Amino acid sequence: MPNFPSRTNLLTVLMASALALVACSKAEQSAPTAPPAAVTVVTLQPEAVTLTRELIGRVEASEEAEVRPQVTGIVEDLLFTEGGSVEAGQPLYQLDQTAYRADADSARAAVARAQAALITARQNASRSTELVKIDAISRQEDETTQATLQLAEADLRAAEAALQGAKVPLGFTRITAPISGRIGRSSVTRGALVTGSQSQALAQIQQLDPVYVEVSQSSAELLQLRRGLQAGDMQQAQSVPVTLTLEDGSRYAEAGELRFAEATVDPATGAVAMRIVVANPDQLLLPGMFVRATVANAERRDAILAPQQGITRNAKGEATALVVDADSKAALRDVQVSRAIGDQWLIESGLEAGDRLIVEGLQKIAPGAPVNAVEATAVAATTDAEAAAGGPATAPTGVGASE
Repeated sequence: MPNFPSRTNLLTVLMASALALVACSKAEQSAPTAPPAAVTVVTLQPEAVTLTRELIGRVEASEEAEVRPQVTGIVEDLLFTEGGSVEAGQPLYQLDQTAYRADADSARAAVARAQAALITARQNASRSTELVKIDAISRQEDETTQATLQLAEADLRAAEAALQGAKVPLGFTRITAPISGRIGRSSVTRGALVTGSQSQALAQIQQLDPVYVEVSQSSAELLQLRRGLQAGDMQQAQSVPVTLTLEDGSRYAEAGELRFAEATVDPATGAVAMRIVVANPDQLLLPGMFVRATVANAERRDAILAPQQGITRNAKGEATALVVDADSKAALRDVQVSRAIGDQWLIESGLEAGDRLIVEGLQKIAPGAPVNAVEATAVAATTDAEAAAGGPATAPTGVGASE
């Protein structure tokens, strides 16, 4: 016959199991519940933001002119210092004047001869007028005398014009600066022969105060800006101030101004050319230098800015954020950011005004976990008070603290 357990043994096993279950239940009930994780939050508020764009540009002279000879001659003297500043009209080169002065003297003598001939013709015409009245000469002789006077007057005018024509090349023997600015190196020296038709310039002058900074903005960015203006999300800035950053990273003292934007898009680059005018009193900016120009494009009203430590990326590279919901629990939000403004992100979607964004303590929580939220301003005030009292200031743990 089978050997079955006795009834006494079964009762013993059942009682032991019941006692074990009761003990486990009491142990679970006696275990303490973990308090909500402490986190630091920032309540997002709308604010007006000036949207800027950083562009790379090259410095160019505002005016540029080549110094060229207009007549042929030998260079007798250089009247400027290479690399120095010159004023418009200042003499720069002196050419040999011998041949041109002789032509001018000859023309001047021709004028004197024409003036003498005119005096004689006037006297003859005056006498002829009186003689014809008393029939001492014929009318034909008088008309011939009057015509001779007119020819003498025309000859004088022609001689005077020739004199002026001879003075022009004589004046060109002294070559002057066409504009004010800084003059570069001379391509010729004393004794060199220059001609009015030569291709090489004698020197180059550049106006360096003010200067231009030539930059370009992509047509896609310009289109996005204009759509925002049309939709009313942004408004055009009243003025377009520009700040420059030099090649060594320093900020240029003078502010620039956007003056010009090309009306067409360059098909090769897909960009629109723009010109910035910048004062350059100390001539610190030189043509050819590269600078970074920060241009104010527009102003966005009611923009939402979120501290960068409150925005993270998931495994797909998508921006996310944790906010405290109405139940004091962490809620995950998918957000879109467009650009960094200082240490904050400009939010396009996913966060709204009034959201309490968690910025510290992110590593201690997960979506749906209860949290104990403390405003960042309150944490900062407590820290300052403890520091003033000489007591220890314990920074809240989290992403911001670890960084």
